[in-house]
Amino acid sequence: MRSKEKVKVPENLLSFLKEKDTFFIATHINPDGDAFGSALALSIALETLGKHTVVYDRDSIPAFYRFLPGHERIINSISNLIPNLFRDQISNLILLDCNTPERAGIEGTKFRYSAVIDHHETEKDFGDIKWVEPDAAATGLMLFYLIKALGIPITKEIAINLYCAIAIDTGTFRYNNTTAEVLQVSAELIEAGANPAYISHNLYETWSRGRFALLIAALNTLKIRDDVAIIFVTQEMYQKTGAEPADTENFPNFPRMMKDIKVTALFRELDNNYWKVSLRSKGDMNVAKIAALFDGGGHKNAAGYRMKADLKTATETLLQAIHRKATA
Repeated sequence: MRSKEKVKVPENLLSFLKEKDTFFIATHINPDGDAFGSALALSIALETLGKHTVVYDRDSIPAFYRFLPGHERIINSISNLIPNLFRDQISNLILLDCNTPERAGIEGTKFRYSAVIDHHETEKDFGDIKWVEPDAAATGLMLFYLIKALGIPITKEIAINLYCAIAIDTGTFRYNNTTAEVLQVSAELIEAGANPAYISHNLYETWSRGRFALLIAALNTLKIRDDVAIIFVTQEMYQKTGAEPADTENFPNFPRMMKDIKVTALFRELDNNYWKVSLRSKGDMNVAKIAALFDGGGHKNAAGYRMKADLKTATETLLQAIHRKATA
């Protein structure tokens, strides 16, 4: 187990954040609480030092994350920026909770300097500065140490964002990445003003009826093959329920509740015969390696990829890949 004392924030990252004045903070498309919480916490922290930040995500923040302090600062269109100011801001990129511009939907954009802060197992080569900690439970956990190393106090607003980030990526402290370190840091965030009941209520007890109806529809598609559970969500299901793609967050975790299921997969339709596949697993089954077979990535027990194929072909291809990994 890693102790807090052994965590070392790279000196070149600290120098970069101290020396530069403007930062373009971006995180991955289809963001979750770790992505949003980390980006907002870093933005708030840097601006206490007099820095100027822009927080970008290609996708709009879902309603159930709008309790996060500073959520209104997130933009989802680069064209919203004043052109002359934009060139200055885009010169210093901070990529959070992902490690390529493609994952953030900003491929083709030029940067003078870039820093990557991430905890995904599937590491890439992008970034002038790379701080990647695959063993870290959440990017939000890394941000806690970074903000402390910069000498910035953990305010209530920062604490709420970081607590949400850590809670989401540990399954609210249920997953096997919940260590003593995670609980110690979370306790410090609570002392700084994060209210666990308030955060949990917003994350898990504020669903719209449309989102709940979409979950029911998705679970009604459940198919089980050996120890693999598969569900899917189509464009038609969105239309019928009035829900949206962001509402599917956490859906893959429901079939995983069955004791004999080792892997769950959510196939979410992006376009005709084009699917986003979200994988979840238990124990030693490494779904990041399975996702990597399809040019995806993620963590050992949570990963994803995209595939163009009809649903039957897509599911059979996945099942074959899981079988090969399980018998290798």
